[in-house]
Formats: sequence, C-alpha cells, structure tokens
Amino acid sequence: MKYVNANDVLPEELLLIIQKYYQGGYLYIPKGNYCEVRKQTDYKIELEKRNYYIYLKHLEGRPNRQIGNIYHLSESSIRRIILKEKEKYQKMKTVIEQILPLWGIGNGQLLQIYPSAWEVNSSYVIKVYNNKEQMERNIKISEILLDYNIPVAKIIYTKTGQKYVGHENIYFLMSEKLEGSNISDIKDKTMTHKMGYAIAQLHRAFMKCEKEIEFWDNSLLEEMKGWINESLTNNEWRIIGKEEYLKTVELLESFYNYLPKQLIHRDIHFGNFLFSKGGLSGYIDFDLSQRNIRIFDICYFLTGLLAEETDNAFTQNEWIENVKSVISGYESVINLSIKEKNAIPCVMESIEILFIAYFISVKDTKRAIDAYNVFHFIQNCESDIKNTI
Repeated sequence: MKYVNANDVLPEELLLIIQKYYQGGYLYIPKGNYCEVRKQTDYKIELEKRNYYIYLKHLEGRPNRQIGNIYHLSESSIRRIILKEKEKYQKMKTVIEQILPLWGIGNGQLLQIYPSAWEVNSSYVIKVYNNKEQMERNIKISEILLDYNIPVAKIIYTKTGQKYVGHENIYFLMSEKLEGSNISDIKDKTMTHKMGYAIAQLHRAFMKCEKEIEFWDNSLLEEMKGWINESLTNNEWRIIGKEEYLKTVELLESFYNYLPKQLIHRDIHFGNFLFSKGGLSGYIDFDLSQRNIRIFDICYFLTGLLAEETDNAFTQNEWIENVKSVISGYESVINLSIKEKNAIPCVMESIEILFIAYFISVKDTKRAIDAYNVFHFIQNCESDIKNTI
C-alpha cells in the first residue's frame, strides 16, 4: 500500500481537525461507497463557496484577522485561500488589459474591487457581465437617473462610440468611478438613518422615471408560492418546517394587495451606496431592479444587517434601534402606510425564506441555515419591530 502525506491531499483546516484525534503515525482511510463520495463532493462544494465569500470579504477591505475569526481559520490559511482565489480571476484580468485600448486607455492599472468589477487607474470602474439584457437594463436605468440628477455612475463610451464591449459572450461596461466609500460601521445609527433617507430619495426618483424604463414586474408573494415553495419541497423541508412557511405565506397574502408597488433597487446593502463627507455620494448596481412592493428594499437592507458575518454581531436591542433609525430616515422623505408598517416583520421573514430556498438551490447548506437563524431572530423581534416603528 502506498502512503501519502496528508499535507499534500487535505485542506489545512480539515487536517487540523484530524490532528486533534490522531497524529504522528499512519492512518488508514478505507474506500467509501457512493454515499460517502457524495458527501465528499458536497464538502468540496461547501469549501468552494466558503473560499468565494472569504475572497469577497477580502475585496471589501476586511482584514485577514477578522475574516479568520469569522471562519475560524488562521491568518495564514486566509492568505493562502485569497491567493488561490485571486489566481482564478487572472485570465479575466488579462482580457481586460487587452481591451482597455478600446476606451483609449493604454497602460491601465487594474485593482479588483469585486469578483465582477475592476477599478481602472483609480478613475474608472469596468464591470463584467454574462447577461447582456441585464447589462443593457442597468445602462438604461443609470442614464435616466442621471437625467433626474441622481448621483449614479456615468457610462464611458469606447473610442468608436459604443456603450460596452463584447468579447466571447462576455460583456464589459466602463463607468466613471464615483467619489466616496461604503459605510464600515454597520451599527452607526446616524448612518443607518442616512441609508433610510437615501433609499427614499432613490424611490422618489424611481417613481418619476418608471414610465421610461422597461423592467421586470415581479411579486414577492408569487415567488413565495412558486419557485421558493418548489425548492423547499424538493429539500423535503429539512431546514424550515412546512408549517412555518405556510404561516408566513398566509400572512403575507393578507397584506399584499394593500402594499404600494413601484420600481425598486432590489439589492440594497451598504456596498451599493457610497458616502463622502458624511453624505450620500452615489448609488451603484441596478442589475436586479424590478417592480415590486416598495418596502422590500427597506426590509432587505435591515435583514442584510443581521446576515453580516462579523465577530461583533447585533444584539436584539441594537438591531431594533437600527430598524427605528432606517424607518425614520425613510419617512423624512416618504411616509409609509400603517399597513406597510404592520407588514414589515412578515416581509422580512419572507425575504429570509427566499434566501433559504435560494441557498438550498445552489447547495449552500451553511448559508441556508444562517438564513433560517435570521428568520427566527426576526420572529422573536416581531412585537418590538411594530412598537418601534
């Protein structure tokens, strides 16, 4: 029998676990059956997704120590994962370097700021799309919002007057880099108040330009009854119980026809809002914009705060204070109806069920369970949410 060094075949984090039970000798690992092979495949998928999110947090500017605390890994392991992930994007970086002259840029200095976006010479951002229709919709929304003096990034045309460049079924869109940066302190109630205000300002602008944009008319309720139900059923209700799901859908349906609908951003988090000198300096990323209930954006942002993987998680009281400040900021521009306020906890819970179903569909069990935990956190806060708003 041939022996191999575990360092050569096992991930460092798995090796550390094994060493707690056995080290310094030979360990025989028998061949597994199909079920075991499937478990190994699932474990590999989990590792790939974890490494992606580690790299994403690195691009967001999180220090290795903080990322290590979140994932219970050493800083050296985090560095190794980041380097390995960076290698995956080298080919795309090379393609971008080759096409930059189409915009009249020679030796461009590229800095990856997101898995699908690079900063160019500290002045521009080039984003990579696989979906042409989505990109063109984003361009249209940005152009119309600019006409209404909303701070969004201006598209940079190529030397031949094209809005974007296509290369092997991938599309590249360049825009000006907006001033400002993302908020780093997610517990700062002053900034969450400003986020509420910024969401309302964007909604007001969307209401003005809705008729000029072709967009997806979506329904959270229909999603809950459709693909979300199908995903949870196929998973045999292993993460969330069917009774919990049905109770939430029934409550959402009782509110739904009374909730105002309009064009919304659909992906509101601190990463898509830029601030400079204490004020909003720009909105980015309209890829998922659609017509839906308007409180979706508020609820999505607030539940997203709970989903942040940090070593300084929210207490219930801290999060409720942020709910209050976001709603206060929003209502300084647009008043919410009583029915909207009463529906907010249910919409938040529906969004978490949406995430449970989505993560199940992409075989990311860890994040599906995380979403279920947020779902329960919100359930425990229902009365406090209603009392504070």
